[in-house]
Amino acid sequence: MASPPQATVENPRVLPPNHTHTTFAQFIQRAASVCSPDNVTPTICTPCTTRGSSSPRQSYVCPRDVGEVQSILRLCNELTMPIWPYSAGRNTGYGGTAPRVPGSVALDIGKHMNKILEVDVEGAYALVEPGVTYMDMHKHLEETGLLKELWLDVPDLGGGSMIGNAVERGVGYTPYGDHFMMHCGMEVILPTGELVRTGMGALPDPTASSRSDLRPDQQAGNKCWQLFNYGFGPYNDGIFSQSSLGIVTKMGFWMMPNPGGYQAYMITFPRDEDLGAIVDIIRPLRLTDPLSESEQDEIAKKLKLGRWIFYGAVYGPEPVRNVLLDAIKGAFLSIPGSKFYLPEDRDEPHSVLRTRAKTLQGIPTLDELRWVDWLPNGAHMFFSPIAKISGKDASMQYEVTKKRVREAGLDFIGTFTIGMREMLFNRQDEEQKLKARWPIRQLIQDCADRGWGEYRTHLALMDQIANTYNFNDNAQMKLNEKIKNALDPNGILAPGKNGIWPRGYDRNTWAIGMDEAKIELKGKGITLTLGPQKT
Repeated sequence: MASPPQATVENPRVLPPNHTHTTFAQFIQRAASVCSPDNVTPTICTPCTTRGSSSPRQSYVCPRDVGEVQSILRLCNELTMPIWPYSAGRNTGYGGTAPRVPGSVALDIGKHMNKILEVDVEGAYALVEPGVTYMDMHKHLEETGLLKELWLDVPDLGGGSMIGNAVERGVGYTPYGDHFMMHCGMEVILPTGELVRTGMGALPDPTASSRSDLRPDQQAGNKCWQLFNYGFGPYNDGIFSQSSLGIVTKMGFWMMPNPGGYQAYMITFPRDEDLGAIVDIIRPLRLTDPLSESEQDEIAKKLKLGRWIFYGAVYGPEPVRNVLLDAIKGAFLSIPGSKFYLPEDRDEPHSVLRTRAKTLQGIPTLDELRWVDWLPNGAHMFFSPIAKISGKDASMQYEVTKKRVREAGLDFIGTFTIGMREMLFNRQDEEQKLKARWPIRQLIQDCADRGWGEYRTHLALMDQIANTYNFNDNAQMKLNEKIKNALDPNGILAPGKNGIWPRGYDRNTWAIGMDEAKIELKGKGITLTLGPQKT
């Protein structure tokens, strides 16, 4: 009998913890027998222009279906191999595909598992696999003619995975902008390889469960799986968001029925100090060297913009839109110097309003990447704290953030994203990377001291931010660790994600926080000296 094809094993630059080249080679060979050698790459450096920003020479496995994901997880448990799953590898600004533990094997579940399984007009929902991006879904709606019935909500950049964005609690811009809130029903593989369906999916479809020739993941879901979130008993979905407790292989999304019309708009405000008044108006309606102040004013004047730009959209038939726009104008134009624009009023090809006029209508774009072209080979790292919607909080948050960014010698760009009752505030050579790290680490504590916590972060900051959520002697972290150790007894799935370390990892050794670095500002540069972690 012919031997199965073998994967060529190249030694990784960084071995997984507690592994030798021999045990690593054993894992690669056995993973190749599960997924085929073509879908196992022992060492690779993936440029961020393709599937994300992988760490150098990161090994990855690309399973072709749910059964192979289960087999790989069982293999990881047997060999105690840490694995870091991702959907499309475009977690832009938050770490890309890089694992928290160096040497972890990347599990690319989106390369092959990329099907749009269902789009239901009557129920206004879709069921998708991890590799389906916002651009994929928009293209599908266009090609099938369903775009006249259903609209998609998209984040800033449309190349990412719908599931990946939702489980990281990403947001968009239409009334359906809270993507995790708008999901309904999951299929999840636990770290041990077990398969569960949440909500109504736990009730089998009677016509499918009787077929013995189908694996559970191949069986049709309950007819109400994407219609009612909760099912019966404890609601489990939340533990699979921003967590390392399972791999989501199917997810349902509620979509926005065509509202009958749409109009984007933008209002500009001339002064920095207008921010407090702007935010107070929003709340009831919604339930190199840094540039000098005068240089920023000159740029705003040249571009016919203000220091602050507010953009949004109204939805519905034209009479409804007109009433809403009149109310918005009446509120905001009371601020002296403010100006109101529709998209046709702006002639820049890549203006904020032209970009948002697409995203606010559910059309995915990549235009926002142009914002980091301010510097050659520009990049960014998000800093995203949550605060109350009030002019006082907004002004204070702006001043605190701007102060730290200025101290680091950086230009400042910020966005307030207004939610239902909260608001979210949102930039390389090696020196600039250090400059970016310093103010963010300082700001994490600055914000915690004022009761503002980050809702999502880059993997390098996960431990520090997790430590700010420390009510009652870190009771929430202790709960998360108990759940992690129960569902992932060998600690193989994304160890360290969001600061949650399984029992097999010494937190004092692995955690990254303010105490691991002494950072000194020296003129326009920053010197970074690494030291031991203290807790």
